[in-house]
Order: sequence, then C-alpha cells, then structure tokens
Amino acid sequence: MADPQGFMKVPRQIAERRPVNERIADWQEVYPGTPGAAVLPFIEAQASRCMDCGVPFCHSACPLGNLMPEWNDLVWKDEWQVAADRLHATNNFPEFTGRLCPALCEAACVVGTVREPVTIKNIEVAIIDRAWADRRVEPVSPDWHSLKTIAVVGSGPSGLALAQQLTRAGHTVVVYERADAIGGLLRYGIPNFKLEKGVLDRRLKQMALEGTTFKTGVSIGRDITGAQLVERFDAVVLAIGSTLPRDLAVPGRELVGVHQAMEYLSAATKAVSDGVESGIDAKGKHVVVIGGGDTGADCVGTAIRQGAASVTSLEIMPRPGVERPAGQPWPTYPNVYRVASAHEEGGERRYSVSTTRFIGANGHVSAIEISDVDANLTPVPGTARTLPADLVLLAMGFLGPERGGLVGELGLELDVRGNIARGADFQTSVPGVFACGDCGRGQSLIVWAIAEGRSCANGVDAFLTGRVRGLPNPIVPSARALTV
Repeated sequence: MADPQGFMKVPRQIAERRPVNERIADWQEVYPGTPGAAVLPFIEAQASRCMDCGVPFCHSACPLGNLMPEWNDLVWKDEWQVAADRLHATNNFPEFTGRLCPALCEAACVVGTVREPVTIKNIEVAIIDRAWADRRVEPVSPDWHSLKTIAVVGSGPSGLALAQQLTRAGHTVVVYERADAIGGLLRYGIPNFKLEKGVLDRRLKQMALEGTTFKTGVSIGRDITGAQLVERFDAVVLAIGSTLPRDLAVPGRELVGVHQAMEYLSAATKAVSDGVESGIDAKGKHVVVIGGGDTGADCVGTAIRQGAASVTSLEIMPRPGVERPAGQPWPTYPNVYRVASAHEEGGERRYSVSTTRFIGANGHVSAIEISDVDANLTPVPGTARTLPADLVLLAMGFLGPERGGLVGELGLELDVRGNIARGADFQTSVPGVFACGDCGRGQSLIVWAIAEGRSCANGVDAFLTGRVRGLPNPIVPSARALTV
C-alpha cells in the first residue's frame, strides 16, 4: 500500500487552521478555503505514509468499515476519482465525518505503534472536497421502484444515511423534520465554524434529485399522529436522536441565564443562518460552560465569536494526560488531553471541579459556586469558591430520546438505558417500526449515526421485500447517473 517506506521518510503533517484573530471574527470554517483544500498541497505525501501493515486495524476501529488503505494508496497514485468511489462505498457522507469525526481510525493505525499515525481524517476530507469541487459527486437513481413507502422521522445523519440507501434501493422515502430546515443537529446543533451549511445543502440537493422527499416543519405526534404514520406507510423509521438533556439539580437552577447547551447552540447557529440576532447572546457576558466534551467546545467557540467577556469550561473529571493511558492500549481510542479549535481561541479550562450552586441577583444568574472533587467525584470541604457567570451553559450529555410524543403514542419499549429497544434488524417492539441512530444506540458519534442508518436500511429492506440482500452502495455501477 502506497510507499512501503513512506511512514519512515515522511513526517506526519496536518492541516493548519486560520489565525485565531482572523477566524473568531467570522463564522466560516476554521480552515482556509475548505478543510480538504487546506491539506491538498501535502496530502499525497501524507497518503504515502500508509504502510502495507497486513492487518489494517483502522478498518475495525471505524464503525463504517471505511477502506482507508485503499483510498490512501489511490491518492498517492493520483487516482482521485477512484479514491472517491472507494470512500463512498462505505460512507454516504464523508464530508461530514471528515470534518466532525474524532478519527477513531487514527488511534488504531498500525503506524501509530511506532510513529505518529497516518492523517486519515485529513485524507478523507481532501478526497471528498476535491470530488465536489470537480463536480464528480452526482445523484444516483435506482433502476426500478418497489412501490413500497417508508417514513423517516428525523433528518440527522442516521436518518439521512438510511433515506439515501433506501431511495437508491428503489423504495419511496419521505423524511419528516420538525425544524424549519433539514439536517437535524448538522443544521443547527453544529456551529458553522465546524460545518458550513453549504456542505450540508449540496448533499441534500443530491438526495432530492435521487428521489428522496423532505418535509419540514412537521412534528410527528402533533401534526401527524403515530397511528396515521403507521397506517399511511409500509414502514416507519425513527431517527429522532437523543435529545433529552442531562440537567444539573443544584440550588439556583431556576435562575434566568442558565440554559442547556443545545438550546444555546441552536439559537446561535440559526441566527447566523437567518442573519438575525440570537435569542441567547454571550456578548459582554462572563460565560461558564459545564461539560468538557465536543458540545462544550462548540459553546466555547460560539461564545467567543459572540464577544463574551470571559469563557470558562468546567469538567468534573481530572485532566487527561498527553500519553495513552496504560489501561487503554492500542488500538483502543484513548482518553488523552485534546485541544479543539475552540480551545485555541481563548477561555480557561478547569478540571476536577463540581458545581454546587448558582447564585443570582434579581432573578438572573450572576455567579456560580464550585468545589474541587476527590477521586470519587465528591466535593472536597473547604474548597468552595465562586466564579462570575452571566450565562451558564449545561453541556453534560443526553439521556435518550424524548419519552412523550411519538415514542409514548406508539407504546415503544425502552431498554434499561432509556433508549428505544430494537432487535438485530433494528425493528422496535411495534412491527414495521424501526429505530436507528442515537435514539436506539444512545448519544454517540456521527460516524456511528451513519453506520446505524446504513445497517437499519438493510433491516427495513428485508422487512419490505421478504428477503435479505445487501443494499447497493452509494456508488452503483448499474445505476443511471443524473446531472446536478
């Protein structure tokens, strides 16, 4: 694969982000041009680092089973279109994962056992961004239509991946979204500096040309009942995500200015898209973000761009080390100290602290009380102190899908974690109703969402056709290509 000595001759190089003072002044992606264009000058040399390792553990680490060694080799040989075909063979939306996935594959890269791993994520996004720039990503229409109809509730990455697979298999697919635009968290939950919405819109245009129907502003369970949906369609798939946020039950939680992170991010991103003011603005405020994951980092970057006076991130767990922990050996994905683009831009990160109460003035939060915690995450007596806080954002994860609405109306069984219970074919306790993505798996990564959508599509197809068959990959040689 690629240059047998590439990993010995070429050092790892990743894309450089725009200068901090430049990028915090706008909402564009943090890389110059596109992430793929940012790495093009050196990406072929980086692809040469993919060695003939024999057993590519990157495959098993990736939920999609992406064919990394194959498209690395093709990039090194300057066969970009074939590389894009191999990329699409396992992943409907590589432009999303190439921007948002934490790169589980790189943690499992065999080169990483002796040197720094191959920059798989950079190569992935370079391939797909170049394919779009060369106008080589085209709609793929099915050769026949099954006359079977499927309703997909939710338009996040799992719902979109499933819809595209089933549309290309010849079924009629309608995607329902309660928001005013398609995309789920990709649309309003992910800030533009990580994913500009034009990247999403061009893929949605492709899907529409392939035959997928999108309906926005429709709340299933309110505008259309679950019973009506089951009656009208041959199969129903719930891809409604894990949207029930974990709350923080401490004194002062009722104060104005304490918000769930997704409420804040959605308002801010929608304001950018629509060119209006955000309903929750950090300008001139002391912002405290509780939770140190990706959502918390998104809050940090958003608050900085809105002009916050200060931004402090709190994490109850201790700060991870920079080296792989002994208990997380290769090829597992290690818990190490990582710096997101938002963390480069400013703010303070505090670890091993717990929030004990919110302090208010005239009904509005004005400060937050924190304490250090011990190894059992218990507050340490005598360590209480306060931080100024005009805006507090809770980014502590999610507990599963919303219990009422469609889930309650259909009487779907839940598992012990509060997610929708489903079988190996992704079918729920109600025949003909399926669940995929975070609502069934629990809060997870975008790469898992796409993988779930693809796998669920096979279950739905088998249910509708009465036979098990592998659905066509996104690149179907026999399919008739349309022109965008």
